[in-house]
Amino acid sequence: MAAVALSLAWYAWFAHYNRRRAAKVLRWVQEACLGKGRVGDLRWQASSSRLNATLNLSSRWFDDARLTIRLLPRPLPVQWVLSRWRQQQETLTFEANMGFPPGFPLEIIRHRWSGQAGAKTKTAAKAGAKAKIAANIVAKTAKAARTWTVTRPGPVVLTTKEDWPVELSPVVNALAAWRDQDFVGVRFKPTAPHFTATVALANLSNQKSATALLGLFRELAASSSAKQH
Repeated sequence: MAAVALSLAWYAWFAHYNRRRAAKVLRWVQEACLGKGRVGDLRWQASSSRLNATLNLSSRWFDDARLTIRLLPRPLPVQWVLSRWRQQQETLTFEANMGFPPGFPLEIIRHRWSGQAGAKTKTAAKAGAKAKIAANIVAKTAKAARTWTVTRPGPVVLTTKEDWPVELSPVVNALAAWRDQDFVGVRFKPTAPHFTATVALANLSNQKSATALLGLFRELAASSSAKQH
């Protein structure tokens, strides 16, 4: 009986924690809309670990906007431990149709490369599908003092397309300019939903960061449809 009571208490506490965390994120997003957007139609799934919501925006760029918040499955101890072991991130996904749909399919996956201190510095990099933006951190280790020299070069773009369409350049340039936003992925499609972006919740900490994020979404939408208006 004690184990059952402990399990129920664990579930109730962490379900409440996840709901409070998600409500805080949605409040920041709504405040970032500056009265021109409203969050509604909240639906919880996966034992209070995933929240779907709509975002009604009075914007020329986006229609039928939807938000999905994915949290760690804290109410379920075994799944929570597995998610921590797999180093899963908590994320916010923004999906919407666009007033000016993009004329091209594009998926961007962002990776960061880093050096590791030791006798030899090893750089690990994984290549993904389609287009990738890698923010490089190049490190040189001094053998005696073990000190680091860190440089921040420009973004490196790895692409699977032989021909680089002209209309893609503004989109990639806009993403490269926002180096501090840790995107998990960005996708453009000619079919609905036209725009999807996923960002780590670790980088969304207040209304200011939410405002900057929505501003980037608008900039990306404008860049992708620059030739259509």
